[in-house]
Amino acid sequence: MSIIFEGCAHAPLRAFTATAPSGFVIGVVGDDGAGKEILLRLASGTLAPEAGTVTATAPHRHHGPFDEVVIGKAQTLSLYHTLALKDGLARAQAAIELELFRRRGGTALLVSHEPDVIQWLADEVWWIEGGLLAARGDPREVLDRYRHHMAARLRSRAGGTQIPLTPAMRRGDGRARIVSLETLDGEGVPTATWRAGEAAGIRVTVRFEREVEDPVIGILIRTRIGFEVYGTNTELEKVKIGPCRAGQTIQATFSFVCHLCPHEYTLTAASHDPDGVWHDWVEDGIAFTVCDGRYTAGVACLRATVSCVETEPPE
Repeated sequence: MSIIFEGCAHAPLRAFTATAPSGFVIGVVGDDGAGKEILLRLASGTLAPEAGTVTATAPHRHHGPFDEVVIGKAQTLSLYHTLALKDGLARAQAAIELELFRRRGGTALLVSHEPDVIQWLADEVWWIEGGLLAARGDPREVLDRYRHHMAARLRSRAGGTQIPLTPAMRRGDGRARIVSLETLDGEGVPTATWRAGEAAGIRVTVRFEREVEDPVIGILIRTRIGFEVYGTNTELEKVKIGPCRAGQTIQATFSFVCHLCPHEYTLTAASHDPDGVWHDWVEDGIAFTVCDGRYTAGVACLRATVSCVETEPPE
């Protein structure tokens, strides 16, 4: 009841060779266009390879994103994003059906963009890259490698970009104006994505419309639901930037290592007097994303190390 691919080619797959054993659920991950859907259609017999062979035990069943999970007497099962639109109850029921299917020796291929779903249901994970098998094995290990790959690609694509928002609120007495708000990578290049554990920065550019004796420039990071994560300002960091004359522009750069968990965040910035009177306050001025090569819960990415020792049981 296994699924055997021998030198299968059907664009974008090329010379794909792998065996999915009986009684296994294989999670399939990869970038869009890598060949995941083609692989599942070859396994289900709804598509024939242009070269090579596919051997899969009948009857076959193929489910797409909008299909219910109905296994019946199938021995080969293909689930292409079938759980994506299902609620928790439907997913739990599908997990039960898959367990029964697995126990009677059936073989399934499961595609999902949700690593947690893959890790929950799969016995093994195949990572497809460029039409070939880039890695296969233990779900946790392969998914960690794939997360690192995705984080690197996201960082690469986000370089030089920003995500401006319509500020939720802008207020102040007009003595200064925030003219630019940027998130930076470790090289000081604007980016919409930070990677956990790497150098990052925030650059605030302020133009003073009138003379200000002792201005303070500050930042505040929030989650997308408004939870305050981190804030600081030039006064707290003991950096004096005044007095500033009318027409003068000051660029304040806050540099640090990103110790945030993968989430979406917003950035607020302000120029104000030491007593809190605002010159300009830009609420949720831009959005940015933090990515990582592994799963981490919460907001603070503390990068804990673990040590374990054997102890005597309590009496």
